[in-house]
Amino acid sequence: MPSPAAKPGAILAIILVSYLMIILDVSIIITGLPRIMETLSFSTAQLSWVQSIYTLCFGGLLLLGARAGDILGRRRMFQFGLAVFALASLAIAAAQSAGWLIAARAAQGVGAAILAPSTLALLSSNFPEGPARQRATSWYGAMAGIGASLGLVLGGILADWLSWRVGFLMNLPVGLALWLASARYLHETERRPGQLDVPGALASTLGFGALIWGVVETAETGWTAPLTLGAMLGGLALIGLFTLHEARAPQPIMPLRLFTDRERLGAYLARFLFLGAMVTFFFFSTQYLQGVLGFSALAAGFGFMPMTLVNFAVALAGPRLTAWLSAPRQLVLGLVVTFIGMAWLSRAGLDSAYLTGVALPMVLIGAGQGLCFGPLTASGIARTSATEAGAASGVVNVAHQLGAAFGLGLLAAIAATAEAGQTGPAAIAAGVSAALTGASVLLLLSTACAALLILHANAGRNRAATPRP
Repeated sequence: MPSPAAKPGAILAIILVSYLMIILDVSIIITGLPRIMETLSFSTAQLSWVQSIYTLCFGGLLLLGARAGDILGRRRMFQFGLAVFALASLAIAAAQSAGWLIAARAAQGVGAAILAPSTLALLSSNFPEGPARQRATSWYGAMAGIGASLGLVLGGILADWLSWRVGFLMNLPVGLALWLASARYLHETERRPGQLDVPGALASTLGFGALIWGVVETAETGWTAPLTLGAMLGGLALIGLFTLHEARAPQPIMPLRLFTDRERLGAYLARFLFLGAMVTFFFFSTQYLQGVLGFSALAAGFGFMPMTLVNFAVALAGPRLTAWLSAPRQLVLGLVVTFIGMAWLSRAGLDSAYLTGVALPMVLIGAGQGLCFGPLTASGIARTSATEAGAASGVVNVAHQLGAAFGLGLLAAIAATAEAGQTGPAAIAAGVSAALTGASVLLLLSTACAALLILHANAGRNRAATPRP
């Protein structure tokens, strides 16, 4: 059982700002992609790797990063990941060619894979389970939605007013400040004897990486292309071998007993599906605003403000809402509200007005997202021991990244099919509508996972805790 943090406010601020920095860099680049393509002479195929390579390295190495924190010390790995992430951001800002930028984004993904699980594990180590951890995880979960929304707005502002490079350059002073603050306020966790599960790390990294790469490439090559199909099948085979290995490994990087708890399992599945829907929303809504409604990058960034402001307000109220409405019920409510907004937005077409076709649905999506992330995060690390906190946080972040990559790849392929035979704004509108309809289906599946697994698990525990007459 972790002891209460000596400086809980400072520790929580360090954890939240570092996690926000990671999330921002996932979305801040989206509104700047046209400028990056022009500045560094990217081809269309190369440009997709600016985002994909980051996700590949981030999602593929998360479990290894989480396990390293358990063995080597979480503050140590937090500071190491922070240094890698900040220096890679500097390399991105200085990139002079497409290859340079892609390589730097890969290095940034490695840093994020070390840093992200360390942040959540430090939260678990410093805040004991109960109201204190519930409030902290509510804030932590809110950062995922706020960061994604804020990144689009900030990316549009920087792309139009200054340069897309500035968003990455800012990570260096922020990273340095966080490193110094962590040295002062974060206490090192106990180093545990053991060794890194290298075979498991290789199998998980290559398996997840191949699967994500194959899914992302389907948007360009289709589902039946030999290389794409081979990558996905090979990835699934490696993931299967990884699972068998983890069942027998003496010190696995992903203890399979994490999935025996129905609430945690439901949180992982619901998060995977939810992120697939949300990253699709960001990616295609940006295209709709710029390609159909004619917004500039700056205007497109501000076009997300209805969602960003509502998301922020609801996320701030999250801890108070949890006290009034249980976290599982808050999660299901948030998923339903997000689904309604997504289904509404998927109807936007060539003649839709921004206010009724985009802004109002975004209000619902922002409110739903603000309700969801805190409970999803809390359920993902519920009832984990101190020795498993890093592994559980790694699985939470793996579900986050893999869901985002898989959902975007799948729905981008669906959008490409819908666009066939059309050109210009009509093609974009058709593709966006198809993709967001698919995102609505993912949200329905996510709601089912939350309702069937998380709500059921909590109801069972409540019945067991009720004294019998």
